Amino acid sequence: MAPAPERQLTVRAIITGFVLGAVLAPCNIYTGLKIGFSFNMSIAAALLSYAWWNSLHHFGAAKHWGLLENNINQTAASSAASILSAGLVAPIPALALLTDYKFTYPVLTLWVFTVSFVGIACALAVRRQMLDREALPFPNGVATAETITEIYSHGKEAAARVKMLLGAGLLSGGIFLFNAFVYKIPSLGLPASWGFKAPANVAAKGLDRVSWRALGMEIQPSLLLLGFGAIVGPRVGISLLLGTIIAWMLLPGPLLAHGWAQPALDGASWYTVMLEWLLWPGVSLMVAGALTSFALSMVKIFKSKLSGNKGVGSDPEASEADEIANAPGGVRYFPKKWFVLMLAVGFVGCVIAQQWIFSIPLWLGTIAFGLSFLLAVVAARVSGETGIPPIGALGKITQVTFGFLTPTTNPASFMTANLMAANVTGGAAGQCSDMLHDLKTGKLIGASLRGQVVAQIFGILAGSLAGCAAYMILIPNPQEMLLTEKWPAPAVATWKAVAEVLAEGLDTIPHGCGPAVVVAIVIGVVLACLEALLPQQRRHWVPSASSLGFAFIIPPFISLGIFVGAMLRVVAERLWKHWSAKYLIVLAAGLVAGESLAGVVQAIVSFFQP
Repeated sequence: MAPAPERQLTVRAIITGFVLGAVLAPCNIYTGLKIGFSFNMSIAAALLSYAWWNSLHHFGAAKHWGLLENNINQTAASSAASILSAGLVAPIPALALLTDYKFTYPVLTLWVFTVSFVGIACALAVRRQMLDREALPFPNGVATAETITEIYSHGKEAAARVKMLLGAGLLSGGIFLFNAFVYKIPSLGLPASWGFKAPANVAAKGLDRVSWRALGMEIQPSLLLLGFGAIVGPRVGISLLLGTIIAWMLLPGPLLAHGWAQPALDGASWYTVMLEWLLWPGVSLMVAGALTSFALSMVKIFKSKLSGNKGVGSDPEASEADEIANAPGGVRYFPKKWFVLMLAVGFVGCVIAQQWIFSIPLWLGTIAFGLSFLLAVVAARVSGETGIPPIGALGKITQVTFGFLTPTTNPASFMTANLMAANVTGGAAGQCSDMLHDLKTGKLIGASLRGQVVAQIFGILAGSLAGCAAYMILIPNPQEMLLTEKWPAPAVATWKAVAEVLAEGLDTIPHGCGPAVVVAIVIGVVLACLEALLPQQRRHWVPSASSLGFAFIIPPFISLGIFVGAMLRVVAERLWKHWSAKYLIVLAAGLVAGESLAGVVQAIVSFFQP
């Protein structure tokens, strides 16, 4: 008699993923607004649930927590944690800055859920093409499948990873709360005397010397930054350092001398006054690099299609996974009527929400919904090959597209339609990419597609509820809090800048920025071309255009902290290669999650204080 199939879609799997997703979603909201990065939470959710349920099972208090049940959990938690792609760290705050639009919690939650639901429908529409016919790698999904399989075959090692994750989180969060509530830990920085002599026009205002430390060249006691540096690696870290040196050490002198930037007097923030000018070349560099990389990847994909092969997307494990998928309840089976129903609900909900909340015309909302599927194909293709969804680049494309489609009679209405219609397409593409990575995991381990779709829906519900609450608690006053040294919000700055230029023209760019923007665009295009044309083993020598531009927008201490973390990773991989392969990313993820959660706790305490 054949053994009973392993349980997958259980109540406890959904509840576990829902709870973990609600805890992890605020982490990504915090880091997205703080430093512009987010982290895939699939592996963290799988490890945490494994430790919890199998510990209870060890004492006879729960049934065994199986591999496929854990996959449902990580699918829900991952979709919740990726809720920031629905606009919470980019177009939604940008709208608040430009129009002073004030969301209520129920409306914001409904909007974010609707955008994410469209992303699920997009993923189901392109799933068979991306996972079955083209068998794209989707590296994050493969990594999660390998990790889940490994922890069920090496229980002791899984326990050690969980201890590492939790220990790093407690350490990082504890240091943050100690620094916030008990004792202010001093920063490490250059001597106050290091800097440059103030230009004559600045000296006339009473400032003889400008210190690099005053400009932000210091390392603050943040283990989150070290953890992110370890995750992103040396190429991003070094690129951030290079961009920081250019933007915050070399450019301030000439900017002050020409009067293009004003000195920070009477306690003003140097970051705030310099950002007004540095924002534009930084955004230009990022956008040019992202769009060029995107265009080159599309050319590569098109050539691969013409040649009739699968290219880099070929997956040697696909045939085995396909056999598993053909089993009852396997990866491929999903009722067509369910998909049609989801598509209809997504379309009606999306179009009505745009019209009801933002007064976006029904015809424009319909175009936004249709574009979501077109750009979801692009996002899935790029993410499937590289592991990185090109949401930033796609966001700019949709903003420009809707800039041409939307009437410009009223600047506020124009910017609202521009940002929020683009929010639909970009947010749906982001959720689509996340879901396809999860479905890749399910495909490799033989999970139920129907179960994963249900888990994904519960996940975006958890993410919408927790993520929107975290956003409103962290940023109760966007006008005063965002684009500051405490909350740089790089993605917000980018979306805001593009919307302003489309609405008001190039006159919004500060004096003297024109040539700098042109130079930044050229550099972004050149770096992206070099990265695409060089052999794989030499690409890491090319600075990242996105990271270079990023360093112009975020405070220098963030770039320096990430650089130090990246260098610590290099040292660890050289000295303890075997240990690093197993535990380094887990340790780094714990540092990021711990301080992020502590930051949310601090915001909650401040929110309820009189």
